[in-house]
Amino acid sequence: MSLTSFVPALPEIFVLTMVSLILLIDAAVGEKRRYIAYGLSLLTLIGAALLTLRDFSSMPVLALGGLFIDDPLSDVLKLFLYLATAAVLVYARDYLRQRGLYRGEFFVLALFALLGMMVMVSASHFLTLYLGLELLALSLYAMVALQRDSSVATEAAMKYFVLGALASGMLLYGMSMVYGVTGSLSLGGVAQNLADGTDLRIPLVFGIVFIVAGLAFKLGAVPFHMWVPDVYHGAPTAMTLFIGSVPKIAAFAFVVRILGQGLESQVTEWRDMLVILAVLSMALGNFAAIAQSNLKRMFAYSTISHMGFMLLGILAGSQNGYSGAMFYVIVYALMTLGGFGMILLLSRAGFEADRLEDFKGLNRRNPWLAFVMLLLMFSMAGIPPTVGFYAKLSVLQAVVEIGYVWLAVAAVVFSLVGAFYYLRIVKLMYFEAPADTEPVAVAPDTRLLMSANGLAVLALGILPQPLMAVCVHAIGASF
Repeated sequence: MSLTSFVPALPEIFVLTMVSLILLIDAAVGEKRRYIAYGLSLLTLIGAALLTLRDFSSMPVLALGGLFIDDPLSDVLKLFLYLATAAVLVYARDYLRQRGLYRGEFFVLALFALLGMMVMVSASHFLTLYLGLELLALSLYAMVALQRDSSVATEAAMKYFVLGALASGMLLYGMSMVYGVTGSLSLGGVAQNLADGTDLRIPLVFGIVFIVAGLAFKLGAVPFHMWVPDVYHGAPTAMTLFIGSVPKIAAFAFVVRILGQGLESQVTEWRDMLVILAVLSMALGNFAAIAQSNLKRMFAYSTISHMGFMLLGILAGSQNGYSGAMFYVIVYALMTLGGFGMILLLSRAGFEADRLEDFKGLNRRNPWLAFVMLLLMFSMAGIPPTVGFYAKLSVLQAVVEIGYVWLAVAAVVFSLVGAFYYLRIVKLMYFEAPADTEPVAVAPDTRLLMSANGLAVLALGILPQPLMAVCVHAIGASF
């Protein structure tokens, strides 16, 4: 391979170099200079974004011997990964400082996880996909257990690790069976060999079943959702914010690369499995969320239901479906950043604002933050004119196009169920007396980011066309 073949991977190389540099610098500076790692992490994200924009691809370009692909889909998703990771770092700063977690380990693990996600979205080979997935997973396991004196966080990390290892094994076994059938590990080679036909039908179906099961775990879809509530609840909220938002963007790319590109010709085989996963996820996620009094667990079950909605776009097996699912996952990440970010803003030293009653009377304590939270809850519930309404509409249209009208009706019914627990938070903020009358103190940059987050949900709901056009172009130019 020549040096020019590494050019499409310059953002990944830059992030890896900066992570190594941050690790060394953080080990050299004292406790009072932890802000250096924070500042360098934000500079890393800016630099990676500039490199991605500089080499923004209009057509797919294979690199590194076919292991890596640079296409509009990967470039767009990487830009949103940088943006979401930067938001996590800003939201989490004060929370980490108050709990003694404001250390270089958090920033290094976050950037290593980002690197894994970047590899995942640009993978064109089973080996690259698995490498990126494991780099992400190992970083997340360590992040959950970063609060070493918390038995709850340690227990959550152990559950996550054990179940994650099981899911990775299933995914790897499925990939090996597909390789045995097709004789290729590259997604393009797998797609070509399956399009030409194969006599090994039963091993191929078994391989697809194992792959879908592994993917469902990574998404947190029912019945592979067992880890989601415990990890979201047990991990420190800053880590939950990261786990619940940024990796979902990479997980979408992972699913689309394997099912939409590698196994495209087998859509009839994996579509029925995704229908079952989507219905179960929307049903259990929405009904279980109603019974939760802890906001982090409620958001965990909400995540399960949202992943069911995203699967609606993917199971359509069309470019409209994939672009709708891409639009949905970006909007979901935006809403989740705001939701968990609000918990971080209301938390303080010795107090976690992760229970529903902690939001009582927020309008009297801080009317602006209450309004931003209202926009976020309306969007998660899919109420116009917020962007969550158009996100759900886009995937429902894709499902109707393939004739699954009953599935779209079921999704609407489950969405109405979900509106109950989102609007319950609005009721608590505006119609209940506050249990704590202490004013909410928020740093200026965090307040600005939260305001932009909430207003973006409203602005994209009024004008969803630009973001949807970006998603349509990215999918159309990459498939």
